[in-house]
Amino acid sequence: MASKHQSRTIKLMEAKGYYVINLIKTNKNGIPDLLCLKDGKAVFIECKEKLDTLKPLQAFRIEELKKLGFEAYVSKSE
Repeated sequence: MASKHQSRTIKLMEAKGYYVINLIKTNKNGIPDLLCLKDGKAVFIECKEKLDTLKPLQAFRIEELKKLGFEAYVSKSE
């Protein structure tokens, strides 16, 4: 079940014109939650609730995606 923060992030990105895909299950563990596509660009976003922490594999995947030339972020609720 998607978190409230994740649902808000999806709505925000869609309002900005992105096509948003919730990556529920992939062949790579630790991949960010959302794939946002617009104008030939891909942005990956890992959504975390206020008290949730980023796991080491998730941090590794974000850095891996950045090294491949993609934008990848952690979005944390307030």
